[in-house]
Amino acid sequence: MLAQAMALSGAGRNDEALALVERLAAQGHPDGLFMLADVHWRGQLVPLDFAKGRALFGRASDAGHPIARRAYTNLLASGAAGKADWPGAIARLREEAKFDTRRAMMLSLIERMDLTESGDPRSVPEGERLSESPEIVQFRNLFSDAECDFLILVAEPTYERSMVVGADGRDKLDPIRTSDNAPIHWLIEDPVIAALNRRIAAASGTAYHQGEPMTVLRYQPGQQYFRHYDALPGVDNQRFKTALVYLNQGYGGGETRFTKTGLRIAGGKGNCVVFRNSLDNGRFDPMSEHCGMPVTHGTKHLASRWIRERRHLPER
Repeated sequence: MLAQAMALSGAGRNDEALALVERLAAQGHPDGLFMLADVHWRGQLVPLDFAKGRALFGRASDAGHPIARRAYTNLLASGAAGKADWPGAIARLREEAKFDTRRAMMLSLIERMDLTESGDPRSVPEGERLSESPEIVQFRNLFSDAECDFLILVAEPTYERSMVVGADGRDKLDPIRTSDNAPIHWLIEDPVIAALNRRIAAASGTAYHQGEPMTVLRYQPGQQYFRHYDALPGVDNQRFKTALVYLNQGYGGGETRFTKTGLRIAGGKGNCVVFRNSLDNGRFDPMSEHCGMPVTHGTKHLASRWIRERRHLPER
């Protein structure tokens, strides 16, 4: 029936395809529940509905679907499209770790973190102010070597060409940005990455739910990001801060350069730089123009998180 539903959808008969999937889901079939969750989460065949998708991922998990089990644990850890339940997510992760080596690696990393009951860090390193205008603060060793290595491992199979946001608000390819990137969207933001994003939030003086999903960037020789601003034109909820975490060493070039001041940052492994993109009145700060210098040899890995003025994580 799932194969028939996919064939019907491919032929443009979406209502019939959806009816078949809903019939399977109503029978409690794990694959039917997972596919129905996925179409609601992505907004395919039906209007986008994160909350309904999350609920269906939970039902598919209860029915024994292995991908849904991990996805629902991730959503509980982050609180995307519903209530966060960090203790519940970690309890589920302990069960998953018994038969999944990647989840066991995650559990080992989390057990080495000093976290509150909600998954927030108990403390972060003290920041070092590098610039007043634009406001730039560096946090040395915000991430451990093992945490950096984990992010590189997670990102490796999912790299694609980096995009930029066009004037119409849509992502597009542009020669200004030649790196590769791996977005860690909410379904695959596992408990380790959720905890690391909470650490970035604490260091930046913001709330976890203000951040966009983390993106891991890869710069190979010759790749760079020409001068640009991270603030977006004409948006109501501005990207007012950016956090960059340098994930490795052993490459040449690749410094983050603030073009109006000449400041260059060659980040050490695990170091985080947080800078403001906008002024107090919400308009973009012209002093925040920056670029990623070309890598001359080796490969540079960088984790990036854009932080909004208000909540960005979907509540429903």
